[in-house]
Order: sequence, then structure tokens, then C-alpha cells
Amino acid sequence: MRSFIITLLITGCLSPVFSKTDSINVVKADWKKKKITSGVTLKTHWFNKNLFGSNQNVSILEIKPKRKLILDLGYDAKKLITTSDFGKNTNSLAALNGTFFDIANGGSVDFIKSDDVVINENRLGKNGERSGHQSSALVFNDGKLSIAKFNGNASWEKSLDGEDVMVTGPLLIMDQKDEKLDSNIFNKTRHPRTAVVVTKNNRVLLITVDGRNENSAGMSLFELAKLTRWLKADDAINLDGGGSTALWINGYEGNGVVNYPTDNKKWDHAGERKVANVVLLKKK
Repeated sequence: MRSFIITLLITGCLSPVFSKTDSINVVKADWKKKKITSGVTLKTHWFNKNLFGSNQNVSILEIKPKRKLILDLGYDAKKLITTSDFGKNTNSLAALNGTFFDIANGGSVDFIKSDDVVINENRLGKNGERSGHQSSALVFNDGKLSIAKFNGNASWEKSLDGEDVMVTGPLLIMDQKDEKLDSNIFNKTRHPRTAVVVTKNNRVLLITVDGRNENSAGMSLFELAKLTRWLKADDAINLDGGGSTALWINGYEGNGVVNYPTDNKKWDHAGERKVANVVLLKKK
């Protein structure tokens, strides 16, 4: 019997059992809930060694479709600003860090369009190839947010029907189907992660997963994709993570930062990294 079990482990035949356990732990988690305003709820939970065999600290801002709420893009073409300051400077209800950027010189390395004006173009590889985080996008239109997938056309992002566009990725789920992820180091290793989910009933989830700390291991993109599926994603997309991962809420306890950013290498709310762009939640 022992040798049989070992064979199953090696071949991966037991992996669905562990996945099922993880999914049950997410669905049945005793999420700590806090109402932010009408239609907006913060959910947080610390998984004590029972999600992917590790400690995981997950924060979710759940936004119901409401006339008086709008989702918007915040950015600076060159200057880097903390996620919380982006939120404060725009009098927003909440802010989530956005896509990838130039740490040394500022500005997004992925396509950004605001009010139909192109702010940043994609920085392509030496042979003109797109990176993995340039194959999908967040599209903002009349205060609503949707997720789009690259269609192979070089001018794809410029043709997207949205006032604001943030190219980012990789895409995790589209139309309830898992997207194929490359088995590269960025995708396979655990880091703090940021994601946006659109559910079947058009709720938007702004998600952070903390990492690089004994209190929270962080997730690979394969694990993040599973988490978003268990949260009933219709579409799900990865944003910039690592030291950039941050969720800020106006009036929230302390400095308003919900998660545990890692740039100060401490388990507190003071380690925000300055970023080039954010997703904003505002009142109309």
C-alpha cells in the first residue's frame, strides 16, 4: 500500500485531492468582513498553513455594480507615487497597485491610455515580442471595468473600446476557462501578488496576496489562478506584484493600507513601494 501511495504522489494522481481541500478551505474560510460603503465590502483572511500547504494572507475588496460607484485608472507618466497617495490625491474610496513600470525612470512599461490619450506605449523585447504581461488588459468604460485578451493584432490595445486602458497580465481566466501559463520562474515562484477578478454577476474583486514573510508565503501564478477560480471568477488577471502589491482604503485603520507591503521587509503596513499607476474606486 505504501509503495502504491508513493507512486500516486509521483505521478500526480493525488493532486486533485489536495486541490479539493484547498478549494474547500477558501470557500469555507471565516472571512473577516468590513463594510466600506454601500456595495463595497472588504474581506480578509489569514490561512494558517492550510492553503497550498502554507500560510497565506489574502485581502479582497468586493465591489457590487452600483450607479454611484466608478472604477477608474490612476497614473503618472513619469513620477512614481505610493498606491495610498494615488488614492488620497484623487479623493478615492480605494486604490490597488496597477501594472509593471520602470523603477529607475518612472512610467509604465505597458500600454496606458487615459481619456482616449495614449500615455505610455508597450516596451517590447529586442525582437519586437510582447512580454507575458502585455497579452491582456483592464478596460475602463463609463466607470465600469472589464478584462480583455490580446487578439494577435499589433495595434490591439489601441482598438479596445474604453476611455482608459491598462495593459497588464498574464491573464489567468477568461470566460470561466483557465488560460495557459508559461512555466517560467516568474510564474512558478511564490511572490506577493495582485489580481483583479470580474465575477459572473459582474462583481469586481480587487485582490492582494501577501508574501516574502513567514506569515504569508505568497503564491505562484498557478496558485493565484486557482484562488481566483475558487472565488468564482468569470475573468481574472494578474497585475504587478512583489514589492508593489498594495491595497489602500480611505479611512481604514492606521494609514489605510490593508495588506502588508514588503519593501521595508517588515510585517506591517508601512512598506509600500512607489508605483506608476493604480486602479481606483471612486464615488460618482
